Amino acid sequence: MAQLTYPQYERQCGWNALLPPRDDVRSLTTDVECDVVIIGAGYTGIAAARRWAEVAPDDEIVIIDSSQLGEGSSGRNSGFLLDVVFASDADSAQLPRLMECNQLIGMAMKDLCDSVHDAAIDCDLERTGTYRAAAGNAGLQALRRYREFLQLADLPYEELDRQALQEKLGTAFYKEGIYSPHCSMVQPAALIRGLAAALPTSIALFEDSPALSLDRTIDGWKIRTPNGSLTSRKAILANNAFSKNLGIGGSRLTVIYTYAGITEVLSDKLLESLGSENQWGILPTHRLGSTFRRTHDGRLLVRSHYGYERESDNAKIGEILLQRLRARFPQLKQIELQSVWSGATGLTFNGAPLWGEAKPGLWISSGCNGGGVIKGTLFGSLLAERANGRDTPDVNALFGAASWMPPEPLRKIGFKIVSGIEKYQGRAEI
Repeated sequence: MAQLTYPQYERQCGWNALLPPRDDVRSLTTDVECDVVIIGAGYTGIAAARRWAEVAPDDEIVIIDSSQLGEGSSGRNSGFLLDVVFASDADSAQLPRLMECNQLIGMAMKDLCDSVHDAAIDCDLERTGTYRAAAGNAGLQALRRYREFLQLADLPYEELDRQALQEKLGTAFYKEGIYSPHCSMVQPAALIRGLAAALPTSIALFEDSPALSLDRTIDGWKIRTPNGSLTSRKAILANNAFSKNLGIGGSRLTVIYTYAGITEVLSDKLLESLGSENQWGILPTHRLGSTFRRTHDGRLLVRSHYGYERESDNAKIGEILLQRLRARFPQLKQIELQSVWSGATGLTFNGAPLWGEAKPGLWISSGCNGGGVIKGTLFGSLLAERANGRDTPDVNALFGAASWMPPEPLRKIGFKIVSGIEKYQGRAEI
């Protein structure tokens, strides 16, 4: 069976379900010629389109997406906007590079905030900071490395013990934690909808129009969709790891499914039991650990569990998510999840992006490794500049370049072995 070139999700995105339905969805139903096609209307694709229109205003730009705005990975994440790059193995020799990375990330964050303000996008964007918390020995060791990084980079932070965490967050689950102010929270589906709506009217966007194939022509590229096609001089792949199923990046990219659930709006009594902070986020110290968030409107979100290349039964995953939520917050033992959904993300072996010109006239930014909102905004904008001949910072030198992965079935076997070991080592954080 041929691999899908786009995700087909079992359930609607929970963030998108909280928003009013849209009546302006347009799909590609004919053959179109243009100057550039951007495959993927997430943060990378939207940023690339916006910057391309600024750099080359006379070019005809078309964006296609396999689903509707807010239903892709851009709307299915947890809504954490981290504005620093964390390196667990950082040393003083890497500090200049990390500082340059963080300067670029900070610029992308400011650009995103300016876009939200200028277009009056209602997406609950707020700078709240975030907590990293540890419950077991592996988590505590990772927390120590995080503290060392913050000290090395001279970034502000606050250390918290179990009692302080309970007072702020309403859970006694964690032994220690660190608060960092370098994070904002957002309703991700509302954000991507708003950013797309704020694009120049000259940019055409077609939803529910997945790219089924990508072929080289004499002077450009041809993309086939279910009901039409696009021919262009240049093309950008901003569809994360699904680019590999269009023939680009197969030796460097893997699709990983993660899962999230969100509760109904909690009662005032329950909210009072969840600590003194009205909106917060908890990131795990272990990369396979569970993420939690208290939202602007009084819900709790849990993100946990990982699957390789294929979506699992959302109903069964929902039971796992509830167990992990109640383990941290036993006061919620009577609360159910209003929505449970999955999201596909692009994973590379070394955590670095696949970025740059893949073939003549074909550009790619893929492998977000779970940090696609701000990095995607940055990498998409820089990719548009590079594709138009402008000088840009060296993304591969600063952020790394995606390394080679072994082919299947060795890749899947390796993932199962490594993730199994890491799940055992970090079991207290899961």
